Amino acid sequence: MSSAAVFQIVIFIVLIGSVALATWLHCRKAKHSSSDTKEYFLANSGLNWILIAGSITLTNINTDTMVGWNGNQMLLITWWEFSAVVGLLLLAKVFVPIYYRYKCTTVTELLERRYDNKHIRGTVATIFLLGDVLIFLPIMLYTSSLLIKTMLGLPFPLVAIGTFTAAIGASYAILGGLRAVAFCDSYNGIIVLGMAMFVTVLSLNAVHWDFSGIPQERLTMIGGSDSLLPWPALLIGMIYSQLYYWSTNQTITQRALAAPSIREAQKGVYAAAAIRLLIIPPIIAIPGICAFKLYGKLGDQTYGHIVHELLPTWLLGAFAAAMFGAVISSYTATLNSSATLYVCDIHQRYFNPTDKIKRFSTGLQILFAAVSILLIPVYMQSESIIQLIQKLIGLFSMPILAAFITGLLFRNVDARAVIGTIVFGAVLYGLMIFAWPPIHAAHPSIPAPPHFLYLMAATVWSCVGFALAVNRLVFRQRASFELATRAAWRNALGMMKG
Repeated sequence: MSSAAVFQIVIFIVLIGSVALATWLHCRKAKHSSSDTKEYFLANSGLNWILIAGSITLTNINTDTMVGWNGNQMLLITWWEFSAVVGLLLLAKVFVPIYYRYKCTTVTELLERRYDNKHIRGTVATIFLLGDVLIFLPIMLYTSSLLIKTMLGLPFPLVAIGTFTAAIGASYAILGGLRAVAFCDSYNGIIVLGMAMFVTVLSLNAVHWDFSGIPQERLTMIGGSDSLLPWPALLIGMIYSQLYYWSTNQTITQRALAAPSIREAQKGVYAAAAIRLLIIPPIIAIPGICAFKLYGKLGDQTYGHIVHELLPTWLLGAFAAAMFGAVISSYTATLNSSATLYVCDIHQRYFNPTDKIKRFSTGLQILFAAVSILLIPVYMQSESIIQLIQKLIGLFSMPILAAFITGLLFRNVDARAVIGTIVFGAVLYGLMIFAWPPIHAAHPSIPAPPHFLYLMAATVWSCVGFALAVNRLVFRQRASFELATRAAWRNALGMMKG
């Protein structure tokens, strides 16, 4: 092994070890709760706004983001990040007060309170759980393994690299709970964002800060009807995707729920929104665009390739540590939130409410990690991993978002109607996104399907209408309009004054 390779490995180990040591020291000093649930899943309500902002940011920014978005090699995809700011503002201004009013540990607990039915909570938690274990966790392992293998030229198979990543990530989630995850996120965030900005500057230097010669469709911010992101979809469909991800997703909202107060939670979310607006767009788009000019179309290998070509050799170990830290942060966050959903929403509600939380969660997270490793090969044939993610999550994200919208806007809706509409929405979206295109290909006279963001919007409101219709026609109940956010804001203001 060359001296340069040894140096890179040493830097990698030192940085990863430093984050682990700092995380352990802070967790050791923290005030702990006698309640296992509050301690393990909400960090004893001890996360300040800095930790909330750092953890929210690094929970979302990882290798599937860096690899996937840069793999598109166009500026248009930055709209996903700009619109995410809207999603975060909705979380802070609308949903945080509601969650605190109902004293929620999980987002699905809100559904149980609004519908007065534990089965709606268990159903949605199960869907969230399946999405985390079958989609998000294995994709994180796949994209991180692909990036590190491409960047460092490792001879190991992707599954072997993914297994190593899963083992390290699971150790954080198992040993320290949400507190360890939040500290790990924040420390890794400094390294990740710093290195990502450095790669962005190197990419611009490599093309002499000149985008000439790059096709206009890769530089435009206004997408046409046949583009990756048509501009009307920004107004019609994207808001629903962002609302679901930032406001009703356990992995994200769990950080805000772990604050000592509503005000502290909101400050953390606002800070995360500022990071999202100012820092994230350039690091997920510019390297990919520069790579197109330098090397042509590379797909999901774009980011690893440009890093390998442009980053000084002596910094490869540091960058590998940054990317490894990013995926560790997201992986541990998703593992912890998955365990939270199962323990709080399913196991304690249906099986045994007295099991030792930490011991039970340990076995659970080991199982989830093992499943995610086994599923890595499933995603290795994807043409664009980020587009695959966006399409797949619509199967459950839009029906679940419709359940929240219906519950927050109406009273006297039978939970069974909403459970039925979740199934209806998944089938409807699945038919539109997966069955419609081949039918159009076989019979061109049938109109082509619109962009999947339009289909998401159609799915949400079809689900709301379906739930209200079933509630009235099948269960003989008349829903009454009630904007739950008004009461939540009154309650929130009272808590702040108190």
